[in-house]
Amino acid sequence: MIANRKICILGLGSMGMGVALSLLERQFEVIGFDINDSAMKNLESAGGVAKSSIRAAVEGCSAIIVLVVNEKQVEEVLFGKQGAVEGLGSGAVVVQSSTVPATYAKTCGERLLKQGFEMIDAPVSGGAAGARSGNLSIMASGPDSAFEQVADMMEAISGKIHRLGTEHGIGSTVKTVNQLLAGVHIAAAAEAMAFGVRAGANARELYDVISGSAGSSWMWQNRVPHILDEDYTPLSAVDIFVKDLGIVLGTGHELRFPLPLTAAAHQQFLAAASSGFGREDDSAVFKVFQKLSDIQIKEHEQANE
Repeated sequence: MIANRKICILGLGSMGMGVALSLLERQFEVIGFDINDSAMKNLESAGGVAKSSIRAAVEGCSAIIVLVVNEKQVEEVLFGKQGAVEGLGSGAVVVQSSTVPATYAKTCGERLLKQGFEMIDAPVSGGAAGARSGNLSIMASGPDSAFEQVADMMEAISGKIHRLGTEHGIGSTVKTVNQLLAGVHIAAAAEAMAFGVRAGANARELYDVISGSAGSSWMWQNRVPHILDEDYTPLSAVDIFVKDLGIVLGTGHELRFPLPLTAAAHQQFLAAASSGFGREDDSAVFKVFQKLSDIQIKEHEQANE
């Protein structure tokens, strides 16, 4: 079990902040760092402690959770100047939960071990809502001793912990597969929705029928309502899937494994990003089809009433 309940969160975006708030509600002491001043203020308002540097944030913590955007940021917060390894105390566990290539996760774990720290390769799924409610799905691999030390913390933020072995990189491999499916399903849902509306179906009726039919998916049921409401407030942004599907394709290249559906979905997210929708919700990939076919959800609904 964890030596003390002082946990550091590096990265206070929608996922990191959700995890921080969830831990605070479960009586953990939460220290955080982010380059975004408003995120730091929000943490303090919720009862957490914000520090002005990574090194200061990790001091005295039993564990740190890394929830930043990409491999480059993970590298910086862990190994950069004034990075976490400069301030971590002996025996602290690093829970690396950012989505990164499996090869990097493996290397990262090896480097941390050489400096005396155990790591859990622990990418997550469940979105901002899952993070906030303490109901994340954690795809985790790493030493048994590290799991034992942070067991109560991980249980506090998760609905399900998938123990995938002791080797770093396995957790990230499974997350890569998850992102392949998630990205393809979102792109397919957007394409199908646009196709149906363009062909004359009522948008909400189409959503309702498909939701109860064999063609439905979790992403269809979760993301199409954003399209129907024309609410693209980012819960998970287009740019995230540009990055994550890029990881999938990069892994396929390393393995010499063809990924044609992933490549097609990646192109759709790239098209959305290049059209100015990169920071909008990932369901904004639908807007690519809107631009091509001048589909207007609200107008179409009114015309069919």
